[in-house]
Amino acid sequence: MSISLSNISKSYKNIRAVENITFSVNHGELFGLIGPDGAGKTTIFRILTTLLIANEGSATVAGFDVVKDYKAIRNSVGYMPGKFSLYQDLTVEENLSFFATIFGTTIEENYDLIKDIYIQIEPFKTRRAGALSGGMKQKLALCCALIHAPKVLFLDEPTTGVDPVSRKEFWQMLKRLQQKGITILVSTPYMDEAALCDRIALIQEGKILKIDTPENIIRKYDKTIYNVQTKNTYQLLLDLKNYPSQYSVFAFGEFMHYIDKNNNFNPMDLQDYLTAKKHTEIIIQPATITIEDVFMDL
Repeated sequence: MSISLSNISKSYKNIRAVENITFSVNHGELFGLIGPDGAGKTTIFRILTTLLIANEGSATVAGFDVVKDYKAIRNSVGYMPGKFSLYQDLTVEENLSFFATIFGTTIEENYDLIKDIYIQIEPFKTRRAGALSGGMKQKLALCCALIHAPKVLFLDEPTTGVDPVSRKEFWQMLKRLQQKGITILVSTPYMDEAALCDRIALIQEGKILKIDTPENIIRKYDKTIYNVQTKNTYQLLLDLKNYPSQYSVFAFGEFMHYIDKNNNFNPMDLQDYLTAKKHTEIIIQPATITIEDVFMDL
């Protein structure tokens, strides 16, 4: 195992940030921690990268204990925090050289590892990091995290605030890094990115809700979800919540995702109900289940 956590718990005064977290990440796996802000993702990352000590439990990274072997872990991992934390008054090239020097290496020594990423920002190598766009900052931070050829890469919400094109490019880069044998643990609040991981852990309020492959999580979901749409979206939400057999309803793009309590649910009954509520242009159809649907239900 590249990463292993056993019953990890951490509190900040009276606030329980994470509770009894247990999971493992295989060598060369791209594993995702999926959950909203405040779910405990960053706390887990800080424990694994030896920046915090857990109140309870144990964990290892690359075979090293996070407490006893913290120096070895710091030399074996790359960490990209959620907030851009490089030196903004240094240029792209100066930042990269600085981090290479810290780890006793050079840009040239591990250039093959970062080449695919660095060539995209190389035209701006004399530009100060603070003047880069969000996507370019992201690529520079990834280069700095990789410059010492880490065994394990930690990426804490790396695509937050980044445009859709840069997000897509970033995940393509992660797939290529994975092919080079690097274990990657990435956290994200974006449910659509969960499908890009080999396995995921859904986390909420410091607790793991489910761990499996994205495909298995969706396949094992046993409820039928309906896309419901009418001309008056807000009133539709209120009326669906008041429908007698409603199990759950929440907004999902242009539709409401509706689940009924009854296994023998008849969409025509719901259509008659909505018609009686003066709704027009009613659409009710089975929805394609996503990770977000499963997370909301959990």
